[in-house]
Amino acid sequence: MATKTIRIATDVGGTFTDLVCFQVDHSTGESSVIRAKTDTTPRNFEEGVLNVLKKGGVDPASVDFFAHSATVIINALTERKGANVGLITTAGFRDTLEIARGNRPDFFNLLYQKPKPFVPRYLRRELPGRMSYKGEELKPLDLSDLPAIVEDFKTEEVEAVAICFLHSYANPSHEQATVAEVQRLWPQVSVVSSHQITREWREYERTSTAVLSAYVQPIAERYLSRLLAGLRERGFSRKPYIMQSNCGVDSLDSVSKIPIKMVESGPASGFLGAAELGKLIGEPNVLALDIGGTTAKCSLIENGDVKIKTDYWIERNPTSAGYPIMVPVVDLVEIGNGGGSIAWVDDFGKLHVGPQSAGAVPGPAAYGRGGDHATTTDANLWLGRINKDYFCGGEVDADMAAAKVAIEAVGQKLGVDADVAARGIIRIANNSMANALKLVSLNRGHDPREFTLIAFGGGGAMHAVALAAELGIRKIVVPVDASVFSAWGMMISDPRRDYFVTRLTELKQGAAEGIEQVFAETEEQARAQFTAEDIEACRIRFLRYGNFRYQNQEHTTELLIAAGQLTDERLSEIGTSFHETYEREYTYRLDAPVEMVGIHLVAFAEADKLTMRKRQATGAPTEAALKGHRNVDYALEGVHRAAIYDGGKLEPGMTFNGPAIVEDPSSTVVIHPGNRVEMDGYGNIHIQLGAER
Repeated sequence: MATKTIRIATDVGGTFTDLVCFQVDHSTGESSVIRAKTDTTPRNFEEGVLNVLKKGGVDPASVDFFAHSATVIINALTERKGANVGLITTAGFRDTLEIARGNRPDFFNLLYQKPKPFVPRYLRRELPGRMSYKGEELKPLDLSDLPAIVEDFKTEEVEAVAICFLHSYANPSHEQATVAEVQRLWPQVSVVSSHQITREWREYERTSTAVLSAYVQPIAERYLSRLLAGLRERGFSRKPYIMQSNCGVDSLDSVSKIPIKMVESGPASGFLGAAELGKLIGEPNVLALDIGGTTAKCSLIENGDVKIKTDYWIERNPTSAGYPIMVPVVDLVEIGNGGGSIAWVDDFGKLHVGPQSAGAVPGPAAYGRGGDHATTTDANLWLGRINKDYFCGGEVDADMAAAKVAIEAVGQKLGVDADVAARGIIRIANNSMANALKLVSLNRGHDPREFTLIAFGGGGAMHAVALAAELGIRKIVVPVDASVFSAWGMMISDPRRDYFVTRLTELKQGAAEGIEQVFAETEEQARAQFTAEDIEACRIRFLRYGNFRYQNQEHTTELLIAAGQLTDERLSEIGTSFHETYEREYTYRLDAPVEMVGIHLVAFAEADKLTMRKRQATGAPTEAALKGHRNVDYALEGVHRAAIYDGGKLEPGMTFNGPAIVEDPSSTVVIHPGNRVEMDGYGNIHIQLGAER
């Protein structure tokens, strides 16, 4: 048996790349945690990963477990840096991708333009053949035109091929035959078919998903292969895992085939970590907030469960319908508002913050790397919320002169001084984040006052108290190692795969047997896939969900189905639960039959995971962590003389009141006047609003 176990996780964000390394010495029972953070390297993301391993002093040859998440996929989509894609679909349906849906957000805009499809019409080709919605072959597949299509694609320099046929969710045999023939005719090209990604109905959404997966596949394969090669060169010999958008990890080989599954891999790990932390500290109902350098993301966690959905869209906003991606993604709201978000004034004299970001290069003006735009970070520095003498843990000398010039430039356009402009930047940023939190709570029938706010990421703890006050939330928890919390979340992730099967069934007498059969067949498929990867059957477990609706409605509501054999009596109970859930979400219920549209099976392969351990207190007084005092501008509450605490010296049981600031090398906790702070046994910071004694 090895004397030491080393587990690491790396998370590539828009601005920083994070590392968490957990080491256990089995001979002594002692454990240690290494944390490191470096700038993200957008041109070659793998360089940032290798850099942060070097900075943390981690030897890849000694690592037993490696998990990784990255923004490669979402960046390739939003920056339009993917492959040239050709689409093959059912005869008569090549324009499905361009027709899209009629749910345009800017409904009364007569000049509205639909989002431009990722595949132009001349690269969308058709093949004869037809399936029914029940999976019955109505017309045989004719592949005689395929060789000419492939030759045309080669001439047009197509790099990846997407295949999506009508009703292939019910019977994928036509897609399977086409994939095999394309690979025979053109072995070098990347090929993706819709049934490999999802077996849910909705032709436009499935087509869009297949196209976007093909669009990012070559770039993802190159990135993951370069990352693996870099790790192998440094002696890493184990199987690497990649974080997916469904809060689970999967093997690098599996994700390389369907990379669209990692479109929101970074946020997913953070929200999983928040859910597990909530369970650990007795707070199962959580609003999780992740503020990084580029974006702010939030998710609602109820009863310890992270909500997963397949109704996910990118670039959806008040003026654009966006693009659907039908893969399991953590239910979140994301806005372009982070530490590096740029403040700007429009032609009407209105102040905005984001979505443009200064990124890692040049970064905020205070980085001194040539950035000349004021950002949220610059405003926090100017107001004394961030310590200019301990900027980035003392690794960066804050260029306050550059920050002053940038903030004053914003102030001049508004007709105010730098102090007022900086307060305005913070308040506008907070307003945008508060609206995002409302979207995942109030807009979905949940009262945020009944939830605890868990704030993480490099900027989460700086804005958490102001956001909680806006929403009436009484308690905030800032996790230990908050700035690298998403990487920590990967340490507690199991290998996970989600299976969706469309099977329209009315909940009536005799329906249970057919639904049970669908679940059983899908569970057997999942077992076969996991065991083929040398995962023991005893480690595999399942969660069953069903997607239900009132008969003939358009959309569905997902319900957890308790383990055990399905019976007609249990189906009746599920129907009652659906009525209750529907009424909570939509404020009414219907006297109408309920039907199941399809199943959602989650397959886990339980793995040895990291657990948060309690810390030993030395009994030192709270004053031992006190670094000093400075004036801090709290915007709405004005300027206060705040106590400054060293986060590394705070111990379990310590308490103090605001106004205060807690500093560690990579994050700052802003505690407002009237707040009460207590350290729990794990090193997490609990902030009670209005609880000063």
